[in-house]
Amino acid sequence: MPDGAPTQPGYAPQYVAAKSRVTAGVLAILLGSFGVHKFYLGKIGAGIFYILLSWTWIPTIIGVIEGIIYLTQDDRTFAAKLEANRGKFWV
Repeated sequence: MPDGAPTQPGYAPQYVAAKSRVTAGVLAILLGSFGVHKFYLGKIGAGIFYILLSWTWIPTIIGVIEGIIYLTQDDRTFAAKLEANRGKFWV
């Protein structure tokens, strides 16, 4: 906001994330065994790893856990973790 611009008392601008945590959470729970949520979040290497292990139950279990974590976080925390881990393979 420019200096000197009028503001409304009690108004706080909403933070908008680049990726939706609800979408990521639902994808992780429903299609987590194939790593679709990782591809959505830009973690291509982790998505490929999930596909390679999709014949086991491991990605399914991890996907459900990650989906629950995504859905229980607030938007600001989700976006901060996503930004902090940009470019990393797994997280």
